Amino acid sequence: MSPQRSPSFLAEHVERLSRIHLRDLLRDTGRGEQLRHRVGPILLDLSRQKLDARALEALGAHVEASDWQAARDAMFAGEPINTSEHRAVLHTALRAGGSHLPSMAPREARQEIEQTLQRIERLIQAIERGEAASMGLPTTITDVVNIGIGGSDLGPRLAVRALAPFHVPHMRSHFLTNVDGQAAHELMRQLDPKRTLVIVVSKTFTTQETLLNGNVLRDWIVRAYEGDTGAATRHFIAVSANTAEAERWGVPVSNVYPMWDFVGGRFSLWSAVGLSLALAIGMEHFRALLAGAARIDDHFRTAPWQENLPVLLSLVEYWNRNGLGATSRAVVPYADLLGDLTSYLQQLEMESLGKQVTSQGQPVTQSTSAVVWGSVGTNAQHAYFQALHQGTDVVPLEFIGVVRPAHTLRSNHDALLSNLLAQAAALALGKTFDEALAEVKSGDEAARRVLAAQRSFPGDRPSTMILLDSLTPESLGALIALYEHKVFMLGHLWDINAFDQWGVELGKVIARQILPALDGQIDDLTDFDSATRASIEAIQERREG
Repeated sequence: MSPQRSPSFLAEHVERLSRIHLRDLLRDTGRGEQLRHRVGPILLDLSRQKLDARALEALGAHVEASDWQAARDAMFAGEPINTSEHRAVLHTALRAGGSHLPSMAPREARQEIEQTLQRIERLIQAIERGEAASMGLPTTITDVVNIGIGGSDLGPRLAVRALAPFHVPHMRSHFLTNVDGQAAHELMRQLDPKRTLVIVVSKTFTTQETLLNGNVLRDWIVRAYEGDTGAATRHFIAVSANTAEAERWGVPVSNVYPMWDFVGGRFSLWSAVGLSLALAIGMEHFRALLAGAARIDDHFRTAPWQENLPVLLSLVEYWNRNGLGATSRAVVPYADLLGDLTSYLQQLEMESLGKQVTSQGQPVTQSTSAVVWGSVGTNAQHAYFQALHQGTDVVPLEFIGVVRPAHTLRSNHDALLSNLLAQAAALALGKTFDEALAEVKSGDEAARRVLAAQRSFPGDRPSTMILLDSLTPESLGALIALYEHKVFMLGHLWDINAFDQWGVELGKVIARQILPALDGQIDDLTDFDSATRASIEAIQERREG
């Protein structure tokens, strides 16, 4: 069954709005009240989306009929809404200490979470006081390397970079994720092994990429201690649900921090997975990050859909994807510190929502996850914005800006914000043929018309703008939580399980089968398909050459 693009309840609105240009919708001064909302440090502006009051009300009626509040409360209460794995989804409980509402999470889970936060705080305080040895760590630590992949890397990496102005002095952060040995090679050339703390993050402690990189750094540190593995052990911390395996690998139990089945990797920044971030910015700022996310949790739990930022953001995505048929969405932060945001959102959204069957195992009847892509502005303007303005495909955009920067270069920042606002306006309004023709002053009529056609912009291209008052631990926590709840809402609207990722597993299984063949441990390649077999043989042949 091919997923349909436009649900029947939206069809009339799609047809009606197809005859209306965004520039005409923007003449309605009342759009701001309906489509622009603030919560704490975040302003969400949806006024440049190709929606009017009637279409928005239809979307609202649809979400209200879905009983989304009950589904939301089931998540916060720890019910096993990850049905394929029979697991609760309790990333919100990780930051519940900063909430103004009573937590709905099970008491036992809340106690485990708080105990872990206290352990992290004790570790950070010991390092800050120069007492790391009391925690079984090296006396002096100048560099922290986080080894992980996917959710064990993208969240901490995003936050460490975004919050660079809040970093504690004399501590540098590094991330090692890909199995490609080049990154590890370069890192070992830069760092002093005796001043390096390595955090190995893996829920199962069997992740191939993570353990390969962990082994490389372990061997590097052992060599620095002339083969003394006991001394090298002090340089490692593990974050894992598999304590026994981490201990077998060589991390003392006292230095293993927990991961839980009720938290998926892409939602785990708020847990010990964020240990590298907590070390980078200190515990006070880490708790501020949690408090920022908790503020959005409270808002999500209490606001009606008309004012609820995650609900509105999900309805706009639902409209663009299933009403207007958009196949992708570009996310363009006008802030270099948010350079890793798009990569983070790719996993959060596409791993969560890239599903083709419902929670009951039936084929979906609507298209699910759009492709998420993008990069920072203004660089993006000089790369792919030509296609966004004048190309044949309409791609909705998400612009993210920061009102008050962390630096004092006001002229630079004003130029940055002016470009952000200008691109959003240009995409929505466009430039008509007559406007372009009036600008062409030379040449005969035919030449002027040819040039005017090339200088016309169709406009009518929707975008969302998210403005942060400033980029702080609190506002970053709120921004990430906003996207997390948007993902939950879209999973609910599409009736898919947003919290498993079976599509990630198949490639891992096949890779484990191929590895012995590349290593030369097996000669019989008949179990592989012809294309894979030919590739293995070609690699082996060229290695020998």
